[in-house]
Amino acid sequence: MLIDRAVPVLLAAAATAPALAQQTPAPVIPTFVPSAADRAHSPGVIHISRRPTPVPVVIHVSPHGSDDGDGSVARPYGSLTRAQAAVRRLNGDHDVTVELGDGLYPLRAPLRFGAPDGGQNGYVVRWQAASGAHPVLSGGTRVTGWTLADAARGIWSAAVPQGFDPRQLWVDGHMASRAAVRAPRTAFAFHDWGMEIKDPAWRFLADLPDQRRIEAESTGWFTDRHAMVERVEGDRIVMQQPGWRNNIVGYDTFARSVWGDNAGLFFVNSLAFLREPGQYFADPGAGKIYYKPRAGEDVARLEVVLPRLESLMSIAGSYADPIRDLHFIGLSFRHTSWLFPNGPEGYASQQSGSYLVGDWAGYPKDPIRDCSWGCWPFEAMRNRWNQQPAAVQVAAATRVIFDHDEFTQLGQIGLGIGNNPDANESGIGLGASAIEVRRSRFTDLAGGAIMVGGVRADAHHPSDPAMTVRDILISNNIVKTVSQHYREQAAILVTYASAATIWHNDVSGTPYDGIDVGWGWGTNDPGGSSAYMTANRGYYDQPGNLIYNTPTILHDTVVVGNRVHDVKQWFPDGGAIYHLSADPGALIAENYVYDVKDGIALYLDEGSRYVTMRDDVISDVGVWLNLNSQNDIAPRRTALDNNVFGNWYDSGRRSGAWTDYLHNSETGNTLVRKGTWPAGARDVIARSGPEAEAK
Repeated sequence: MLIDRAVPVLLAAAATAPALAQQTPAPVIPTFVPSAADRAHSPGVIHISRRPTPVPVVIHVSPHGSDDGDGSVARPYGSLTRAQAAVRRLNGDHDVTVELGDGLYPLRAPLRFGAPDGGQNGYVVRWQAASGAHPVLSGGTRVTGWTLADAARGIWSAAVPQGFDPRQLWVDGHMASRAAVRAPRTAFAFHDWGMEIKDPAWRFLADLPDQRRIEAESTGWFTDRHAMVERVEGDRIVMQQPGWRNNIVGYDTFARSVWGDNAGLFFVNSLAFLREPGQYFADPGAGKIYYKPRAGEDVARLEVVLPRLESLMSIAGSYADPIRDLHFIGLSFRHTSWLFPNGPEGYASQQSGSYLVGDWAGYPKDPIRDCSWGCWPFEAMRNRWNQQPAAVQVAAATRVIFDHDEFTQLGQIGLGIGNNPDANESGIGLGASAIEVRRSRFTDLAGGAIMVGGVRADAHHPSDPAMTVRDILISNNIVKTVSQHYREQAAILVTYASAATIWHNDVSGTPYDGIDVGWGWGTNDPGGSSAYMTANRGYYDQPGNLIYNTPTILHDTVVVGNRVHDVKQWFPDGGAIYHLSADPGALIAENYVYDVKDGIALYLDEGSRYVTMRDDVISDVGVWLNLNSQNDIAPRRTALDNNVFGNWYDSGRRSGAWTDYLHNSETGNTLVRKGTWPAGARDVIARSGPEAEAK
């Protein structure tokens, strides 16, 4: 495992570092005074005092330490916040390393890092695991004291603090599902106020207690929507607003999925639904958790963690003074639950972590009839979507590095880089540059692994150049079993960024896409999109939706050397590697995509332009290459100027219009009989995924 690699202490001179008592004066900086011989040798030269490189300083922290300590090896601090205060006294004159000892660091509140917490004056601050240690930053509480609550049903219960209503429970490192039952969509009729029960078998919903905590979930062609029940009156399931109203408009909606009756419909979060092993139910009023163990599980031996915090860390300076030179090495981030969907807004997902909130002007009088395939008022909201806040958030920052870290058991996206301001506790979004995420592990997450960039106007056409998201490197990571609760989220998503590089990662075990690049469906590219100028969409008729004459910041994206497999487990739409909108200089190459069942391997969606796809190897898929050329608007053009060549595939078909008129070229790609890859393909397969580490 990557996270098991011991992280060596980087500072060779750490043993000479001074102890850091609160009263310790600032280190004395020696000066260089030239001798008489020096002055004689260089007459006329003005000699100035020079400062030698200062000795780096190490601050020690341990779960067994005390904030009355001095931060030395013998007397480590006991909390991360105490160590943070010490860093601020030293980082203007020294590289500083905060060395975390082995063990659990329970957080009472999310850690907040601002500009004063980064390296100052060219120095670097590192928060890293001690050699051989595995420090865990946790936002959760261990659940113990299980008793048998219902022997007939095999349900156990334990006491927890009253008021906790988590959307996830972590059992032996994995996400336990909330109690849920699947219902046939044909058993209900959909209205703007909620759902009408047509099948008498579902009238039992009216007899359930605590109905405001019951949730309805719809999984469609590419969306995973959540809405909360207000009450059940006879055959009427009245839903909480505005979440329900926002979930029945747009595309692939609650009431009219693109997938029709094949779309999933679930009722969630009632003790009556607790029927399947591995499910749980929380009763915040009574202060209890109920769990139905899987076969072979002994509840007395399980590690069960109840998440208390909604996020773990916010890293943000300002556009004028971004946080700089901050590294996190060998740390594990665990145990959160994002609670926003528990309320009246629900989670009105639009695509991959973006969602609608609030009441808005011009809402259609008959939304199901008039806005189940978009409508003018919906298009007016397209540049106002929110984004899910990540467990660890980075904005207004430069030269921040995550190295050999672990993101696991988190109730949302693991790491957010340069997302919307609404997705950041600091209230500041975007503005992330030279951020590196390398050799880290993302696993057992409720949401996606990494989300880069925002979705509003300042994301694609920044009003301040300092808002630009640029030079993001995601390399040699393992991403596995993510998007388990918010299933519509891509494992790795880059919306708008300049020169983002996704290099040699292994991505698997996702309901939706593996790697997604781009946003906007071509609407924000120079000259706009012909598909959105039509009368039924009327996108550019809406206030704030501009036809830009300048490109977005999306350009020169690199997706190279990745291994993407066992993705597309739930949704038909999207691709293992998916691209959207214009991206001059984009390169998707030397990736190995396999085991995508009947799904799409390489997908160039609306408005994709200037993308090169070459030397990829595709195996066991339904469609090896798909281009959404939007033939229905011909002879107008949207997706063009793409070049696909030199790829190998052993299955699947090609779709889309690859014509000279669209200036899309698909040449020199080779269909290979299974198990007979040529040398070039074998070389790509062998080199895909994380690279070997230098000794």
